[in-house]
Amino acid sequence: MPTDSQAALRSDTELLDLPRRDRTRRLAAVGIGNFMEWFDFAIYGYFTAIIGAQFFPANDPSAATLSGLAVFAVGFISRPVGALFLGPLGDRLGRKTVLVLTVLSMGIVTTLIGLTPSYETIGIAAPIIVVALRLVQGMMVGGEWTSAAAYIGESAPKSKRALFASVVTATAGLAFLVGTLVAALLTAVMDETALATWGWRIPFVFSLVMAVVAVWIRLKLEDTPVYQELERKRETGTIEVTPAGQKGRAFLMTLAFSGIFGVGLYYFVTYANNHLTGPVEMERLPALLATGAAMVVYVAFNPLVGVWSDRVGRRPVLYTGIVGLIVWPLPAFMLMNTGNPFFAFLALVVFSFFVACCAVMNNVLLVEVFPASIRSAGSAIGYNVAYALLAGPGPLIAAALVAGTGMLTSPAFYVIAVAVVALVILAPLLKETRHADISHG
Repeated sequence: MPTDSQAALRSDTELLDLPRRDRTRRLAAVGIGNFMEWFDFAIYGYFTAIIGAQFFPANDPSAATLSGLAVFAVGFISRPVGALFLGPLGDRLGRKTVLVLTVLSMGIVTTLIGLTPSYETIGIAAPIIVVALRLVQGMMVGGEWTSAAAYIGESAPKSKRALFASVVTATAGLAFLVGTLVAALLTAVMDETALATWGWRIPFVFSLVMAVVAVWIRLKLEDTPVYQELERKRETGTIEVTPAGQKGRAFLMTLAFSGIFGVGLYYFVTYANNHLTGPVEMERLPALLATGAAMVVYVAFNPLVGVWSDRVGRRPVLYTGIVGLIVWPLPAFMLMNTGNPFFAFLALVVFSFFVACCAVMNNVLLVEVFPASIRSAGSAIGYNVAYALLAGPGPLIAAALVAGTGMLTSPAFYVIAVAVVALVILAPLLKETRHADISHG
């Protein structure tokens, strides 16, 4: 049997020697829960107009103000607040604990939104309740993403960490796609009155069923081998000291690679369809088909990017994504602005490849740049601050650029600017981490 001092020197290659069946169960548990959380977010986004009419009637100034506050709060307040609470919790109580808490809370909150009476029924209490629930919903999403990345990364074999990380990004993309399809199906089979009155509530209430299934699966999991080793080190006082400068560099790098990933993703998932149906004036169905088909390809890109990175390293793949988001946005918007569905699809497919590069690298780097003892807190805070500062305002900035300049290509400049800044930060700071020992610290 090894002594404590010998055990403290074990690498993550030894620690992560899990049976294949155990790894498969962990992948399924994280993937299902992550899908559920982002499905909930997607259906809210699709039904925003209906929800606004139900809870924030325009003829009531107070309710209209609360409507704006809800959107603002979720994007810029609740995610970092969730990170400040759930990140340290993951380092103290374990990655599994946060994953169970987030998926259960998200399911309950989403169901409660679906059950909340309208403004006509209970008055100003309706928008207040929805704002409060959306705040909690945003907090849970802020904790789920980085906790899922940590759990998957700390359970993966060293040679397949990026491939395992792609499960988180791919299931999120799949959730947006399925959420859109479900919402579109309800829109197609129900008349406007029924959809606005109760039809939109169906997927919200059904979320509780998915949440129960996800919680049941996640409760059966053990925590990650890396976290179990971290607990042993705490008991024996053998946690390696990480210099403050290294922690600061990790945080700064996280702002950069999470920022460009978030901006690229929000442009692809949220803004592109609005741009096509708004300023470009494309009909809604062709625009939805173009963006939906591109989303299918994006989901497929994620595991391919993971395999590629596990072979060549993190830096080449991440820099491919960042440079692509410097070079491609302008041609992409030029193609979308033709109003031709095929050209829009082509523009978004290429764009989605660069987003996938940044997405998968974001998730694997969240694990590899932080020491184990502060991984949950450091990655959660860095990731969600980047989203609050850069990604969340992205679609609004894009729309404002079009309105202010009259140029349909102007949204490209924001993506380009964020990508350039990210490249300037990461080029001198980011070392190759493919072989990093993630059990250290």
